[in-house]
Amino acid sequence: MKYKRILLKLSGESLMGDKQFGIDNLRLNIYASQIKEIHDLGIEVAIVIGGGNIFRGVQAEEGGMDRTHGDYMGMLATMINSMALQAALESAGIHTRLQSAIEMREIAEPYVRRKAMRHLEKGRVVIFGAGTGNPFFTTDSAASLRAIEINADVILKGTRVDGIYTADPEKDPTATKYDVISFDDAYNQGLKVMDMTAFTLCKENDLPIIVFDMDTPGNLLRLLEGHAVGTIVRN
Repeated sequence: MKYKRILLKLSGESLMGDKQFGIDNLRLNIYASQIKEIHDLGIEVAIVIGGGNIFRGVQAEEGGMDRTHGDYMGMLATMINSMALQAALESAGIHTRLQSAIEMREIAEPYVRRKAMRHLEKGRVVIFGAGTGNPFFTTDSAASLRAIEINADVILKGTRVDGIYTADPEKDPTATKYDVISFDDAYNQGLKVMDMTAFTLCKENDLPIIVFDMDTPGNLLRLLEGHAVGTIVRN
């Protein structure tokens, strides 16, 4: 296997499946089975999941709510998704630990870097909830930060598209897919891979990002087996 320790970043919206809101249990279980496939091979897996299927701080701000207040509500939404994913993984027979950047002792451990790394070494899947614990930071930024802190080999950004294109493939039929692109080229071309804070963290710490289609069963395993899946962004 090319990577020993990965951080998988999932969007909250991806959990909706065909629903307009909330969590699709079928999609949740498909994700859990894919994660189990790679976990069973001995790969150490950490996960960050967004909360956009439940609540987004940016939406709150548009409605007149204070952005800080809205962002904290968004962090709570990520915890709901994290707990749902934890339940699905444990139903699949995987030992997990949920760590929260905001203290919630009844449902999650506080985030402690050394404990997180120890859990990974013991073969537990670690889910990082509540973003960074700070407003004005996205879950992409949380994923980048946690990946760097735990010395992950790569961030795998699971999306609904199969990689990064020269333009939006749903709007431009002539758009072509990149197999590999540098951080600088992605930035200069204005390609939306992650938000700038997350992107800069990865670039400065030489942490590659692979954008791939998580909704196709088997893609996660194929990617880690070394097949050409998705687009890799690196220095």
